[in-house]
Amino acid sequence: MSESTVADGLPPLREVIARHGISARKSLGQNFLLDLNLTGRIARAGAPLAETEVVEIGPGPGGLTRALLSNGARRVIAIERDSRCLAALEEISARWPGRLEIIEGDAMEIDPRRHLTGPAQIIANLPYNVGTALLVGWMSGADWPPWWSRLTLMFQKEVAERITAAPGDGAYGRLSVLAQWRATAKIAFEVSPRAFTPAPKVTSAIVTISPGAPVAEVDPHMLERVVAAAFGQRRKMLRQSLKRLGDPAPLLDAAGIDGARRAETLTLMEFCALTRALQDG
Repeated sequence: MSESTVADGLPPLREVIARHGISARKSLGQNFLLDLNLTGRIARAGAPLAETEVVEIGPGPGGLTRALLSNGARRVIAIERDSRCLAALEEISARWPGRLEIIEGDAMEIDPRRHLTGPAQIIANLPYNVGTALLVGWMSGADWPPWWSRLTLMFQKEVAERITAAPGDGAYGRLSVLAQWRATAKIAFEVSPRAFTPAPKVTSAIVTISPGAPVAEVDPHMLERVVAAAFGQRRKMLRQSLKRLGDPAPLLDAAGIDGARRAETLTLMEFCALTRALQDG
């Protein structure tokens, strides 16, 4: 499907952003995705859509929003900080009556749960400047299983690789542990810079994250402290990097971990053992 034959009956996205005078702003982390074939592929990566509501962060002029609705999303809750995009989103809402709720505001300050009426998932081309912070928030909640059934998110490829990396991998770090200790994270496919307007300098990738049973039951905020300390000085041995938590020797002894090892070699279970030792201490 080309932009000249848009199936949802709405104008092509380039026409929409020109008519509303919308240009991407670096300060908002914006890079608009105008290829409706690609937005459709992202929407289908989150399928099935008919049984859940979809929370979309940073829809911009609505390329992915249109794909979600065209691919059967029962209802989309779109959180957009940029007021210039609201008129374009209202046009989509008029095309799909009762299926799109537009919330103007900062996704870092809005709890989408207040707007949901049933099961939900999050599908978004996240603004680059807040994507990691939003992910950490969704992965660090005390309630598990979480309110969302799946995350289908676009990140810079480098970030996507950090989220999905295994122990021993050079990309393995804080995001890997937080995303995998009680969920399954996979890279679905990569997205070329040429797909965006303006084109970023880096390749992007779609990551899917599905919640599951924890590797071990530990306090998520304590785990985050352990991981932040361990990877805060990733080139140093654990007996040095964990000093931010106090005397590391008792923690390492209780967890049965050699203090000469580095954080990137620890398995998810070993991070949980360190966290349990910190909790019990």
